[in-house]
Amino acid sequence: MGLPALEAELARQLVLIGHGGADWTRPRDDAGTRVYDVVIVGGGQSGLAAAFGLLRERVSNLLVIDENPAGFEGPWETYARMITLRTPKQLNPIDFGIPALSFRAWWEAQHSASGWDALDKIARGDWMAYLRWYRRVLALPVRNDTRLTLIEPLGDGLHRLHLAGQDPILARKVVLATGIQGGGEWHVPPMVADVLPPTLYAHTSAAIDYAALAGKRIGILGGGASAFDNANYALSAGVAEAHVFLRRTHLPRINPIRFMERVGFTGRYPALSDAEKYAVMASFLGHNQPPTNDTFARAAAWPGFTLHLGAPWLSVAATADGARVTTPQGPHDFDFLVLSTGLVSDPGLRPELRLIADKVARWADRFTPAAGTGNALIDAHPYLGTGFELLARDPADADTLHGLFGFNYAALISLGLSASALSGLQAALPRLIRGVSDQLFRDDRTALIADLLAYDEAEFVGEWPLPSPSQASATA
Repeated sequence: MGLPALEAELARQLVLIGHGGADWTRPRDDAGTRVYDVVIVGGGQSGLAAAFGLLRERVSNLLVIDENPAGFEGPWETYARMITLRTPKQLNPIDFGIPALSFRAWWEAQHSASGWDALDKIARGDWMAYLRWYRRVLALPVRNDTRLTLIEPLGDGLHRLHLAGQDPILARKVVLATGIQGGGEWHVPPMVADVLPPTLYAHTSAAIDYAALAGKRIGILGGGASAFDNANYALSAGVAEAHVFLRRTHLPRINPIRFMERVGFTGRYPALSDAEKYAVMASFLGHNQPPTNDTFARAAAWPGFTLHLGAPWLSVAATADGARVTTPQGPHDFDFLVLSTGLVSDPGLRPELRLIADKVARWADRFTPAAGTGNALIDAHPYLGTGFELLARDPADADTLHGLFGFNYAALISLGLSASALSGLQAALPRLIRGVSDQLFRDDRTALIADLLAYDEAEFVGEWPLPSPSQASATA
């Protein structure tokens, strides 16, 4: 088919569904300064899809900002090191049911239907290429190299967004589509951070120059999927030895996401009670996401790969040549350490939220689990509204937080696999779009209702009784 033909068909399908049209929101300015209806922070898959979803709702006074250069938004060309995505290729997370916008249509246009049948999993690079195409063909308004440093509520439904090295911008609604780390920070154990210089370790979320470690020995802490992604990536870049350490005595085998996809959990999770959500997510967080079978097989096939089970790191110390890790099995010396130790979600950890973080409701503020079942990781998550809106601990602060939406991984407890999880985006995006659009409508309702009550444009122009033929002729 080819991409030009697919793009022509996409343009036709957008016409068929009535995409486009005049905005219904009421334009605002502030002393002559433009006010965006919506600013989306993050130009990865969630931010791009949120922008398109709002455009479908005729909310076009919007802007997407991303701190990365164009084409390098999100993790896919930065710190993600898997060869393929872990999600099934059949998922349709961001096409909104428009066939020509789907990844499958994009793939088949270049590789044929038989190529799709032969495809096992989507290659990481192909997914990023699709996102670049998605942004281009939809003409989404993205400003790259733009980093948010602070959200400053101004009252009256406005927020000033401070940007590194740029003039601030004003927005009525702010969607934090900031990915996995956007709701908190990556976790580095104090036993490492407190004793080693940054030159001797890095979290898997960092830009690690594995080529510079060619011929070296590295130790990797953690048994989740990213640990094996990094082991394989490092060994393929020339690292001599990669040792993966797990505190567990066996590899994680269960991936609850597959069950959640199969039985509709991804779409229906928000309907659960708080107690049910708490129990579900306590179990979910207890599972490290296992590596895919092919990822593990690739990593384990390298002669320099070693897996240490039942081997928690008891201590870490700097040596003359690197770092020494001590486990119950004894000491191990490495040139460099890599930490696949996940993240912590808490609004208080985000510098751009420092003016409002203490006002944001957490799960600890809204739900008390049964004695002995508490989970500090869950308790620190923001307690979000049904449309991903931030809620206030104190009702007196509701106006301050009005217009802020958390569409990142910190939404996990409140709304399930949604933002930053391909498995959940198909169900989560309509919920977010409805939440933002409904709030814009409620904010403008006084003017909209007044305009409706004053509306007097005649649509029917007929008469009764009908004029006689002679009258009609004379009139003509």
